[in-house]
Amino acid sequence: MIDLHTHSTCSDGTDPPERIPELAAAAGCSAVALTDHDTLAGLAAARRRAQELGVRLVGGCEVSCAFGDGSAHVLVYFVDEGEGPLQDELARLRRDRVARNRRLAERLVELGVPVTYEEFVAEAAGEESVGRPHVAAVLVRHGAADSIPDAFDRWLAKGRPAHVPKARVTPAEVADLARGSGGVAVLAHPLTLNLTPSELASAVGELAGAGFAGIEATYARYTREQRAQLTELAQRFGLVATGGSDYHGTVKAGLSVGTGQGDLHVPDAVLEELAARRSA
Repeated sequence: MIDLHTHSTCSDGTDPPERIPELAAAAGCSAVALTDHDTLAGLAAARRRAQELGVRLVGGCEVSCAFGDGSAHVLVYFVDEGEGPLQDELARLRRDRVARNRRLAERLVELGVPVTYEEFVAEAAGEESVGRPHVAAVLVRHGAADSIPDAFDRWLAKGRPAHVPKARVTPAEVADLARGSGGVAVLAHPLTLNLTPSELASAVGELAGAGFAGIEATYARYTREQRAQLTELAQRFGLVATGGSDYHGTVKAGLSVGTGQGDLHVPDAVLEELAARRSA
């Protein structure tokens, strides 16, 4: 059993990177991927702990991409810190994220919410880790929202008063960058694209043509029927049907590394299928 989708405090999770392989080992996983948003910063610490526990740590990240009028998330595997085209793009995205978050703090103050950028950084335990969930937590603490979802609905979501867009790349660009860095690209939680079945099939076909290796079919919060449909879709376009918990710690209650909501089981063979898609 493996888990190919987890997050740590290096992005918007609540557990430090080294805790992820500990949870994977406790769940009986042979391998786990750490896939923080737009960063590879937690991989070294996670890998050291994974080696101590005899768990394989798969280097990865999750990249937010422009997709039509909305966004798509792309998981990249078999990459690590160092030099490479993907690593360079991630650095650019993180710089833009910092600038976006500074503008977001200014926007909220203009709207009468007395927050500071420093509060965002403290909430995230690091400047480059700040994401909108951290901002939402600060808003809740100031009484400007009742909960994190309410903070998004009231202030932060697209079309809301404090929304500030950030730089994005396209899924095809991420796939190309991943190949250039020795990795592979996988479409994360495909149903969040909110497409009809025929539209989703068309999109997956385009991604397959752009060099994607797989789609995340066995996603923790999908039903058995949804997983089966996505697995069939992956097979139709010659893609690997991957899976993971999307574990974030306490900010996504009810999910566990390896087992998701209790019924997640991603077989070891999936990782070998993905590895076989890497460019020589």
